[in-house]
Amino acid sequence: MSLHSVQQFFAQYAADITIIHSSSSTATVHLAAAVHGVEPGQIAKTLSLRVGDKALLVVTRGDVRLDNKKLRHVFGGKAKMLDAESVLALTGHPVGGVCPFGLATELPVYCDISLRDFEVVMPAAGSANSTVRIAPERLASLVKASWVDVSQVSQQE
Repeated sequence: MSLHSVQQFFAQYAADITIIHSSSSTATVHLAAAVHGVEPGQIAKTLSLRVGDKALLVVTRGDVRLDNKKLRHVFGGKAKMLDAESVLALTGHPVGGVCPFGLATELPVYCDISLRDFEVVMPAAGSANSTVRIAPERLASLVKASWVDVSQVSQQE
């Protein structure tokens, strides 16, 4: 389903966007940045979370970490990452290919303001070796995302 559902999503809502396929894995931020020749921050990572009984997606730039205090403030509770099986069941996408497009179930999507640091970001497109180039504002508009501030600069970068 995954890559196919993303293809269907773009065919219906944004036919001008082309899915980029790579022979190399782009399943992590650093792999994707190397394959596409961009800085890690331009890789838009989609994180699957649960707050209480609510599942949701947060899209951030690739070189930031979620800030637990900000998450608690924005979502009203402690956020927990979903396990790979739950991610696949809810999104239809495997870990490494998770994106906010062509979801298996309707989930609220939030875009972190960190994405606005770039004119173009590159989220996955439903598989570990596919991506798209898209402006952050257009990404948010297409998936009806709300903008939030829930990240911090990673100490590992």
